[in-house]
Amino acid sequence: MEHLTIEANGASFHVARTGEGRPLLLLHGWPEFWLSWEPVMTRLADRYTLIAPDLRGFGDSAKPAGPFGPADHAADMLALLDALGVARVGVIGHDVGGAAMQPLARTAPERLAGLLFFDFVYPGIGPRMAAPDRLNEIWYQSFNQMEMAPGLVGATRDSCRTFIAHFLRHWAHRKEAFDDVIEAFTDNFLKPGNLAGGFAHYRATHAARIRMMKGEAPLLPANTVPTCLRWPEHDPLFPYDWTDRLGASFSDLDLALFPGVGHFPHREDPDRAAAEIAAFFQRVGWR
Repeated sequence: MEHLTIEANGASFHVARTGEGRPLLLLHGWPEFWLSWEPVMTRLADRYTLIAPDLRGFGDSAKPAGPFGPADHAADMLALLDALGVARVGVIGHDVGGAAMQPLARTAPERLAGLLFFDFVYPGIGPRMAAPDRLNEIWYQSFNQMEMAPGLVGATRDSCRTFIAHFLRHWAHRKEAFDDVIEAFTDNFLKPGNLAGGFAHYRATHAARIRMMKGEAPLLPANTVPTCLRWPEHDPLFPYDWTDRLGASFSDLDLALFPGVGHFPHREDPDRAAAEIAAFFQRVGWR
């Protein structure tokens, strides 16, 4: 695994890179950083060049000065690809990464060979996000915007570990998926600025999330880039039923259930995740 520091879009980005062949860009969610993708990367390195950046605010990349949302991350990723000399790429992501992939595909579809999502927020979820039976799942989206949140979570190593490990294990169906990296994740989020940097996403997306929950999300043109979705069967955050309106957001869509996993398919079942990635990009001729 090669670790690079790349200057792009006025910021410094940490990038993990391995393999050879056509490039694939892997975009993590919250509370994650590049390390989430390592099991998938090792399984695909004989066929693809895997590029896993820490998004701005996360890991060893620069931290934003304020709220930083999906369109901001999309602009960063285009600049990062330019700095790496990558003209065209396949993109894989979920959660925050999946949110960034949508404006990325609308802004520069010609740069993208295909999109593979695992789970993410899209406008068609609508008011279901705020249904009464969902409140105990989405509380963190409000907490993460509070000025006191970084100080409370980062007060001690134990408090940081407890907070981060809660989401990694609660959202996973295979609870042991992160056991070997919990301390590495704790180290990561204890680095200066990383808690606030990750929370910046929730501050940036609050207004749009409220519009979506009220059923007032603007209608956007459907993404035309070939798109594959392998939605987790047991994701407590984003139920599979919420995929019913994806056709309005993606015009070239291959949707199927990813069985036996929760919110983190790439970590919970990296063998199948890697196989799904390779099969999709082979179908679209990116091999």
